[in-house]
Amino acid sequence: CAFSTAAQQRSTGDECGPEDPSEEPKHPLSDCALEHKAIKLEEQVRDLTERYRKALADSENVRRRTQKFVEDAKLFGIQSFCRDLVEVADILEKTAESAAGHAEEPSDPNPTLKKIYEGLSLIEAKLQSVFAKHGLQKMNPVGGRYDPYDHEIICHVPAEGMQPGTVALVTQDGYKLHGRTIRHALVGVAVEAQE
Repeated sequence: CAFSTAAQQRSTGDECGPEDPSEEPKHPLSDCALEHKAIKLEEQVRDLTERYRKALADSENVRRRTQKFVEDAKLFGIQSFCRDLVEVADILEKTAESAAGHAEEPSDPNPTLKKIYEGLSLIEAKLQSVFAKHGLQKMNPVGGRYDPYDHEIICHVPAEGMQPGTVALVTQDGYKLHGRTIRHALVGVAVEAQE
């Protein structure tokens, strides 16, 4: 209100004399009101600081998650391609086994067939080394415990000398890409013989 009277005096044209130096200018807010306002501002600063910390933590979590997604995309981006190559590896393995069966027959010592078998064996070994280089591994579950995440049961076989629940035979190999199963192994699981 001190400002409003000064503004009124100037507008009316009243002349103000020199002010008395002993009078201190009156503040519109009292000390109590200033303390209350300072406390309120400190609470706002604490609240904003807490919000800032939470936002910073959230953005760091998003950054880490995004980085993990990118790394996974790099590792598993070839997953469908690997599934297709695994089928080719199966055909190559069966062809090599068939050629081995014919090349080892004593009645037909065909040197050409033997060379074809050796060539197929080399190709198969090279393919498996390329698979290993890129993190694709063939599972060898025979004798291990049945795992529904890695194996698919196609039959049950009597447990002769094997613990029930272990894999007794494999009809189709399974593969993992960097530890993630991309093709389940088709297995026969040992069970107790019923009498």
